[in-house]
Amino acid sequence: MQRETCDVLIIGGGNAGFGVTVPTRAAGMKVVMVEARDLGGTCPNRGCTPKKVLVAAAHALHEIGQAHVHCISVGKPVLDWGALIDREKELISGIPDSLAETLETRGVEFIRDRAKFVGANEVEAGRRRIEAKHIVIATGSKPRPLPIEGAELMITSDEVLSERERPQSVVFIGGGVIALEFGHVYARAGTKVTILEVLPRLLPALDEDAVEEVRKESERIGIKVHPGVTVRRVETAGGRLRTIFEDGGKEHAVESDRVVNGAGRIANVAEIDLDAGKIAHDGFRIAVDDYLRSKTNPAVYVCGDVTASPQLSPVATYEGRLVGRNIVEGAKHKPDYAGLPSSVYTVPALATVGLSEAKAKEQGLKTRVQVNDMEYWFSTRTFAETVAWSKIIVEEDTDRVVGAHLVGHAGEELINVFGLAMKHGITATEIRDFVYAYPTFSADIKSML
Repeated sequence: MQRETCDVLIIGGGNAGFGVTVPTRAAGMKVVMVEARDLGGTCPNRGCTPKKVLVAAAHALHEIGQAHVHCISVGKPVLDWGALIDREKELISGIPDSLAETLETRGVEFIRDRAKFVGANEVEAGRRRIEAKHIVIATGSKPRPLPIEGAELMITSDEVLSERERPQSVVFIGGGVIALEFGHVYARAGTKVTILEVLPRLLPALDEDAVEEVRKESERIGIKVHPGVTVRRVETAGGRLRTIFEDGGKEHAVESDRVVNGAGRIANVAEIDLDAGKIAHDGFRIAVDDYLRSKTNPAVYVCGDVTASPQLSPVATYEGRLVGRNIVEGAKHKPDYAGLPSSVYTVPALATVGLSEAKAKEQGLKTRVQVNDMEYWFSTRTFAETVAWSKIIVEEDTDRVVGAHLVGHAGEELINVFGLAMKHGITATEIRDFVYAYPTFSADIKSML
């Protein structure tokens, strides 16, 4: 077996891994990246990027449905699902090759193979054994397995993004981001959608009132939501699938063409032999210090979806660059997750940054909470929005925004303004006093506060 050495070995070719290469190569370090699948990882190949192509189609269907408000007469739209999937695949097809060129330009050696630890500082990739001063785990995530009978009959978001035939009915087991985003696409395309969630409500990590607005809009477009249920099994039923679940002590059944695992994602570390690398873990989460190093093997850094931070591609890139800087400069840079905005791409979207109202209360903060149902605001009525809502949470002592939650009203764009303000200490008064272009949705920010 070929044995060799390098300064930095990165396991995983997604956003986090690419982030590591920037500061380490700038410092002249010898960097090797190992990835068995397509470069780019989940986000550009099987996640957020292709998903947004489907979401864009759902937006178009929504706009067509609202055309009558603008005094436009149109016929019933017909979506060619197979052609939409083909468009999605075409748009992302060049990403892995483009990223391979990026690695070559940066001077990073790329090994297309599976990697696993064979020692505290050694990794095996195919027929090569590589000893590295620093090893970075950036292996991303995979669908969370569901321990229910018939789980093998379910599909994941990978198949949703690949199947060229649109199912007439779909059941999502799990009421998280995957279920809501794809559920809105399916429902607007004409598919009957059912969401089964074991917890009392959808998206439990997000602000409860904001999620309630999304739930109401989901049900308005025909999605059936069943929270607080227990799924017993999935079984075949004459060419279709039957999902058996318990709700309120009674057993129910729903039949569908597809059942989708919507239970979220977990760290993809099962096959890299963390024990051989002397890395403490609980089966999928790795114990890390404040600098994203393994607590039991300081030669190993961790970034991206394998950490406890939000599973978001910008966070993965941010952590990767931070890890790269810590490798180059020594462990002195800690991640700061305050002011990191995110969105759930339903139609309309739910956008959020900072603390929920419940979390602010848990932390004992004295806050002013401004809730706005913007349904009758002029901007809302002008664009015939079906839901427009905001909640802004301001700490009274400092006048700083500590949380912002928007549904509709271009919230997926406006949330970045609040994130920027939180990051740089811009007060609510300063946000309100800024002169915005008018008439725009962003001009309404001052009224949200």
